[in-house]
Amino acid sequence: MSTRPPLPPFTRDTAVQKVRLAEDGWNSRDPEKLALAYRPDSQWRNRSEFVRGRQEIVAFLTRKWAKELDYRLIKEFWAFDGNRIAVRFAYEWHDDAGNWFRSYGNENWEFDAYGLMRLRYASINDLPIKESERKYHWPLGRRPDAHPGLSDLGL
Repeated sequence: MSTRPPLPPFTRDTAVQKVRLAEDGWNSRDPEKLALAYRPDSQWRNRSEFVRGRQEIVAFLTRKWAKELDYRLIKEFWAFDGNRIAVRFAYEWHDDAGNWFRSYGNENWEFDAYGLMRLRYASINDLPIKESERKYHWPLGRRPDAHPGLSDLGL
């Protein structure tokens, strides 16, 4: 099995690095590539949906990004212990009718010894916003290093 550094047990610095790498992966909006960060038997709870394994992860992400257009995400490290990391996040997107949303949530992650995510529990709430209320304006893809994070944006 391949490894996905940084590996547990995490330090504060490696946990923060793992969070940024996860954010970058999600902002790629590439389901096949992103699924490689998860164990082949990974288990998720995303809102009320339960996802198991890479094939279901790819299908889930494909559906997600067909609905959540112009998706841009910021994740922020919250806490860690050993092979677990807690994250808070917010992302902005619009539907096919042009209605904008900011989705807020928390995730709990557990990793195996290879640095692959074994468990992902996500609780998410959607807030309708006006386009003028958007805070994420970088080109699609990786968030620029100089772009403010969640705390800097008051989120």
